[in-house]
Amino acid sequence: MAPLRISRRDLLRRAAVGVALTGVVPSLVEGTLAAGRAEPRLGADARRLDFPIRLTSNCNAYGPSERVTAAMRAIRTSELDASKESDLLRDQIASQHRVRREELVVAGGSSRLLRMAVSAFLTPGKTLITAAPTFEVISRYATSLNREVVNIPLAPDYAHDLDAMLSCCDSTTGLVYICNPNNPTGTLTPRRDLEAFIAKLPPTTHVLIDEAYHHYVDGAADYRSFIDYPIRDQRLVVTRTFSKIHGLALHRIGYAIAAPAVATRLEAHRTTDGLNVVSSRAAVAALGDSEYVRVSRLRNADDRQEFFNQANARMVRWIDSQTNFVMINADRPAEQVVAHFESNRILLPQPYARFEKYVRVSLGTRTEMQEFWRVWQLMPGGGHHH
Repeated sequence: MAPLRISRRDLLRRAAVGVALTGVVPSLVEGTLAAGRAEPRLGADARRLDFPIRLTSNCNAYGPSERVTAAMRAIRTSELDASKESDLLRDQIASQHRVRREELVVAGGSSRLLRMAVSAFLTPGKTLITAAPTFEVISRYATSLNREVVNIPLAPDYAHDLDAMLSCCDSTTGLVYICNPNNPTGTLTPRRDLEAFIAKLPPTTHVLIDEAYHHYVDGAADYRSFIDYPIRDQRLVVTRTFSKIHGLALHRIGYAIAAPAVATRLEAHRTTDGLNVVSSRAAVAALGDSEYVRVSRLRNADDRQEFFNQANARMVRWIDSQTNFVMINADRPAEQVVAHFESNRILLPQPYARFEKYVRVSLGTRTEMQEFWRVWQLMPGGGHHH
């Protein structure tokens, strides 16, 4: 079982975070603006629950910031110039990361970017190498094109097994997918190991590093983003999304950063932009609200620590997570656990291959997590390990 931890956050900081989040707007914007939240959520201090509770999406449990909601409310019909708004969004992303626009690809969700990468780099005869388990969308895209997919089990510490991946790379390897932090385990692969791995790849092999959960990493010394601390490699693509910490899942906004020639290659496989005025305006507002990102990250660290504490109290083992979800060892078939929670109006993801007794839990609001542990106690044996 993972060791019992003393909370990393003191009471004063907890109080500050609670005050900062009381400004989260609980109501939805009418019409198309309702897409600003992945689902109806409550304010930070609310106690009422909306069922079913969805602990599946890995999105910010508290929704987008007040600044984002206000920006969407302020849109007027006369301003509906999608190209102007998407250009502004591209400029803002490029400025924040100090990259040129020709190094940036913005699309309607990071999943669309993964599809573009598959089309661009997995030409006939090329192979995709990925971890197992990891985010499965890219493998499904590759399989739909009849491309071979090689799944490499994670290392014993749940990092990507880069040595095993490298041993499978040859001139037929078109793309390697690295989700870091990894979904569903929430674990990290050290930056220095990734740099050494990339340096040894064949010159025709591209690597896509998916940093969807970058903002949730909490003080890990061996983690650094490949956007914030880039390497100039023509084979590297890094993706981010607005769906997670920014709370804009239904807006479907993602972006990739790569060398200009690689970005151009990705753009050649775009089917549609997927951006609209509302989503672009919301993303621009989210980029400008760094304080909300900071507060959400601290709040998530506290919620995650509380989840660890509750699991430890029940002798439930967990994989140390650096994200807004945790994978726990239910010590029984995961299918049974998922079914039990569904019968109690709590939705969890389906089990993952090679992790038949593990369940991934997206962190919800504190009230939702209290309900999660109440339902957990209803399982045979009170949910305790023996």
